[in-house]
Amino acid sequence: MLYAILAYHVEDEVMSWTPEADATVMTNLRAAHEPLRANGHFGPAARLDETSKARTLRGPGAGMVLDGPFAETKEQLLGFYIMEFDSEDGAIAAARELRKANPSAVYEIRPIKLFLPADGFGATSG
Repeated sequence: MLYAILAYHVEDEVMSWTPEADATVMTNLRAAHEPLRANGHFGPAARLDETSKARTLRGPGAGMVLDGPFAETKEQLLGFYIMEFDSEDGAIAAARELRKANPSAVYEIRPIKLFLPADGFGATSG
């Protein structure tokens, strides 16, 4: 069974860190990653950029792009995609294509600040 572990923090606090403080946290996290990686547990990891750079696509038809992450309280995070595009417009276009397959879904689009690829993780069905 694969598990998604989502990291939450007070964004204003994180954004107020000095570059040195941020680097220290990242160094400590990488140290925590190593035993997990060595034991074959560590999969892809991503550090999302700040919420002010997030976009949410919702509404009927092609949907409307809103600034920020606006999830309704009854909505739950059910999964995520990692895709590469040259611009935010490409990511929004991809989210619109995903909505064609699942028109009642809401897609939050966030730039990834840090991406650590998986080491030999396999796929699961469904």
